[in-house]
Amino acid sequence: MARSALLNVMVQAALKAGKSLGRDFGEVQNLQVSVKGPSDFVSQADLRAEKIVRDELMKARPTYGFLGEESEEVKGTDGAHRWIVDPLDGTTNFLHGIPQFAVSIALERNGEIVAGVVFNPATDELFTAEKGGGAFMNDRRIRVAARRVLSDCVIGCGVPHLGRGNHGKFLVELRHVMGEVAGIRRFGAAALDLAYVASGRLDGFWETDLSPWDMAAGILLIREAGGFVSDMKGTTDIFGSGNIVAGNELIQKALLEAANRPVPTR
Repeated sequence: MARSALLNVMVQAALKAGKSLGRDFGEVQNLQVSVKGPSDFVSQADLRAEKIVRDELMKARPTYGFLGEESEEVKGTDGAHRWIVDPLDGTTNFLHGIPQFAVSIALERNGEIVAGVVFNPATDELFTAEKGGGAFMNDRRIRVAARRVLSDCVIGCGVPHLGRGNHGKFLVELRHVMGEVAGIRRFGAAALDLAYVASGRLDGFWETDLSPWDMAAGILLIREAGGFVSDMKGTTDIFGSGNIVAGNELIQKALLEAANRPVPTR
């Protein structure tokens, strides 16, 4: 596949940060048996990865803005462009030695995502997309799954946990969705979950209480793979709402309807 110069910059940044995370991941697995535990180490791994990504991106385009999970937003002098970065999506997985985490990088131009990269260094899987250019995994073209009914589908989701999210609301959503699908999966890294929808591994996905860096690259991957995304109200205000529903045209619509059903009265 042919990549633009900007996408090449993003890929190199993701690979370089991924190499750092890969080394740190091996150390985390060793730290699991220590009394202190790996929490402090992981926070440093996260910061190291963001610095690598930020340095690579800003070196190539110093006038662009930068929005990352681990630092204050930088307003670029360019005005039209902004990098949106999660240097370690799936931190809890990383913390526990679970190889399901990723570097996520997106480029926003005038409010629209035009390029995205998601890289899992543990599996060496690189997902890339540019607006109008399709979506790829390790340079192989990917498409969303073609299943047409929820009863045939495996659906991914996010699950609220201690101190995060509306537990009661999620349980209602889960009740409605779980009764209509072939299976539900919770992998713990939204950027990878969205990449899995783009590549057809998951038929659909929904989650609330997310940040732009969790979703930005994945949104473009899904759209370029022929899929559809919206917020829980069916609008395009995904960043503003902090929630997302994704799938192919039919499954995204059906999943949206199921997740939004009211609480049963009896």
